Amino acid sequence: MSPFTPYRSSRQDGFSQVLRAEWARFRSVRGWALTMAASVLVTVSLGLLIAGGARSTCVTGKGEGPCPAPLVGPDGTAVRDKYYFVHQPLKGNGSITARVSDMTGQIRLPDVVPGVRNVKEGTVPWAKAGLLVRQSLTQGTPYAAVMLTGYHGVRMQHNYIHDVAGGPHNGPQWLRLTRSGDTITGYESDDGKKWAEIGTVKLTGLPETVEIGLFTTSPGVLWEMTKAFAQATATFDRIELEGANGSWRRDDVGVTMRSDGKTPHHPGGVVKSGDKLIVTGSGDIGPATVEGGLRADFTLIGGFAGLILVLVVAVTFFTAEGRTGLPHPARLLAAKAAVVGAVAFVAGLVTSGVVVPAGLAMLRANQNPIQPITLGTELRMIVGFAALTAAAAVLALGLAALVERGVVAIGLAIALVVVPYLLAIAGLVPWLLMITPAAGFAITQSVPTFAHVDVDRSLLGGYYPLPPWAGLAVTCGHAAITLGAAIAVHRRKSALVPRQ
Repeated sequence: MSPFTPYRSSRQDGFSQVLRAEWARFRSVRGWALTMAASVLVTVSLGLLIAGGARSTCVTGKGEGPCPAPLVGPDGTAVRDKYYFVHQPLKGNGSITARVSDMTGQIRLPDVVPGVRNVKEGTVPWAKAGLLVRQSLTQGTPYAAVMLTGYHGVRMQHNYIHDVAGGPHNGPQWLRLTRSGDTITGYESDDGKKWAEIGTVKLTGLPETVEIGLFTTSPGVLWEMTKAFAQATATFDRIELEGANGSWRRDDVGVTMRSDGKTPHHPGGVVKSGDKLIVTGSGDIGPATVEGGLRADFTLIGGFAGLILVLVVAVTFFTAEGRTGLPHPARLLAAKAAVVGAVAFVAGLVTSGVVVPAGLAMLRANQNPIQPITLGTELRMIVGFAALTAAAAVLALGLAALVERGVVAIGLAIALVVVPYLLAIAGLVPWLLMITPAAGFAITQSVPTFAHVDVDRSLLGGYYPLPPWAGLAVTCGHAAITLGAAIAVHRRKSALVPRQ
């Protein structure tokens, strides 16, 4: 049977017979199989090329060399843990209350005059000043904090990745943290008399003696996909402690040294003025979405190129027969979708199953710091990319059945699936990844997008507007709707064809 001979089905033909015929048709055209193989080769080659060329170096007090492994928090996520802390040991239960009466800061903006630092007054949106209870000063250990932020009001955060919103306050605010065993509760108040609970968290395994006190920190200001220097200064007054009555200790937690190994880089500090403590700090307590190392999804960044070839195969699988008014369109189009979707799934599975683990191995071999990734996340990326490839192929087949012109269908498929992805890589119109079939690329993200961390709104910065499975669901929804519309159109056409 020629692959270009229309398949004639009768009403007695079952779906399995149609499916076998379409599978035989696909296998009979060597070009389709070779193009699918080429899609695997293209994506794998690009991924390994990127992984093999990646080299990360850091300047520390010992000079320039390989970057250290990322700091990992209690949930296994790469984290940042740098802040200035004025604290006391708390044995057993107790609390701390204070008012953040003022918060100012400095941020570095792009230089107006080359070589002259352009530092202005102001705070970044996620500058933080507040109260902190933590297991110890060791970086990466469990903690809970209640804070006033630069532009996000009052928040309660714990263990780096968890964030609960309080009131939308930006002016002076009273804060309180209480400890009862492993349970930490955060409160806020406008006047220090009427209190509202923000949230309660349980820090399992909290030792009897913890550190409790005041902290200030500020992540860098974001411009041109980099973070430049920023710091915050907060004034605390009306400070009250219950359960702790020692002297204040002062620690610039996580401070780094300049190349001489002795001079602190952007040190924090504290100034006592009457009953006030004025605390200055920089850094962050939260997820390290960029600073935590290279992401595993970089290995799949070339997936768009291989996907173009898959879309071409899916379109030509329909248009090669050049017919309209399909007999039994639901049965036939479903069979075609099953065949091209299954083939695309296998191609995507081979692609991701090779490039993700191999790419990670190459990144590690080159001594690059890698964002922590669990086996479950790696498997989700691998299988998810295969599912994305299958859904995109079914979408392209549906478009071909609707427009019945190969070039037009290929152009539409690329415009809907590939172009929004490329724009998102460049940081342009990232919201397209919420509504177009390109949303499915979210399934490949290896690091979540955290709402309480400002990142460059591009895929290179790790920004995906949708969670992994939600993004894939959008792509599958587009594919199902397009295929359903194609079936409906061809049913109408088929009904107009006189039966012989």
